Amino acid sequence: MSTDLTLSYATEFTGKVALVTGGASGIGLALSKRLAAGGAAVVVADYDEESARKAVAELTATGARAAAVRMDVTDPASVDAGVRFAVDTFGALHLAVNNAGIGGPAAPTGEYAVEDWNRVVATNLSGVFHSMRYEIPELLKTGGGAIVNISSILGTNGFAQSPAYVAAKHGVVGLTKTAALEYAAQNIRVNAVGPGFIDTPLLRNTDGPARDHLISLHPAGRLGTSEEVAELAAFLLSDRASFVHGSYHLVDGGYSAS
Repeated sequence: MSTDLTLSYATEFTGKVALVTGGASGIGLALSKRLAAGGAAVVVADYDEESARKAVAELTATGARAAAVRMDVTDPASVDAGVRFAVDTFGALHLAVNNAGIGGPAAPTGEYAVEDWNRVVATNLSGVFHSMRYEIPELLKTGGGAIVNISSILGTNGFAQSPAYVAAKHGVVGLTKTAALEYAAQNIRVNAVGPGFIDTPLLRNTDGPARDHLISLHPAGRLGTSEEVAELAAFLLSDRASFVHGSYHLVDGGYSAS
């Protein structure tokens, strides 16, 4: 991989094909936009195909190359088909952001419904495994590439009444490190990003006291933005991070430092 650090924002991903799971809204949409702004052809993969198509319409209106595909990351066959769609549409795969995830209900571990545990872990952890399982062979065909897995600050911290989410996000960090060790010599970089609480549409619907509590957990005194997460992921996907392998990077307004 080139170590030229002079690439401009608008061209750093020119000639690259990127796949973003959960790419139609929130952090995923910001990631899709950031990669497109850097010149990548972007495949927006999302469980909600209509939202994915709307995201693609927004991207192509700016002149970007983009395509939508429905993907259920809990289903290996669906992930395989989505990755093949990306390759068939744009000719290769060079970059991937595994962002699809769900929150799950709040309940203490001793009362957590087994079906809720299985659903959260299937999406947030197994979904990342399924994605890398089919992305990595395609990256190898191109001579290498980069993957960013979206974990969470809860990939390193506990959080009461979120056992499935916390366990899954810790698992994403371990899976990231393992894949990074396995493929570093084959020119594939795998890293993880741990966002703090981000000002997405979901949190905007949180009531005042609950939202104020979340803000209070961040020394920066505010929630993060999806664009701030996307900017860190873009760095890790770019040649500027050519010697960064198996790392877990927080973008959390100081949450984990307190």
